[in-house]
Amino acid sequence: MKAEETDKIKELNTENSSVEEVEESEEVASDQTEITEDQVPHENTEDQGEELAEVEKELTVEELLEQSRKEKEDLYQKVLRAAADFENFRKRTVREKDELRKYAISSLIEELLPALDNLDLGLSAADNHPEAKAVSDGFRMVAQQLTSILKSNGLECLDPVGDEFDPNFHESVGFQSSDEVEDHKIIQVVRKGYTLNGRILRAANVTVSSGPGDDSPGEKES
Repeated sequence: MKAEETDKIKELNTENSSVEEVEESEEVASDQTEITEDQVPHENTEDQGEELAEVEKELTVEELLEQSRKEKEDLYQKVLRAAADFENFRKRTVREKDELRKYAISSLIEELLPALDNLDLGLSAADNHPEAKAVSDGFRMVAQQLTSILKSNGLECLDPVGDEFDPNFHESVGFQSSDEVEDHKIIQVVRKGYTLNGRILRAANVTVSSGPGDDSPGEKES
């Protein structure tokens, strides 16, 4: 009887041990499942965060590159404008300097013109006196040298006989009828005109044809 009870007690202990082992195994499996479930979402969140940070970083780099490109383009345009402004300034300075060089002596030359007129008149009068030829030849040489110097500085004499009257270059001192010279054309130069480097310095005083008709020299409005 005692032996049977002892065997039953052993069987019960064995069954209890098996039950406890099964329960412990289930608890361990449950804990591992919970750990795995906790870890998976956490790892996914970290990966997503890193990817988002990388995207933001890439966008920031692109923005910086775009900003740098715009700044470079703006700087390039400013350099081009500055270079163009400098070139315009240089050309304007050269042009003004050239204009100054051309016309700085205009006042001096204009004051010399009456003396040149008188020299020409004196030489014309000397042609009627052969006995003064030696003297007139000397003055003629001086006049030629003076004219050559003035011409080298841009002075040009106007010789408009036969040309159409142009109020920009000619000043009418009278009209005269003529069968040979057409109306409104210049018959005679009373006083020479001059230009300096293409710009009128002194208008030529001229007599203008009024066409065929009675000779009626005198002043008449052009």
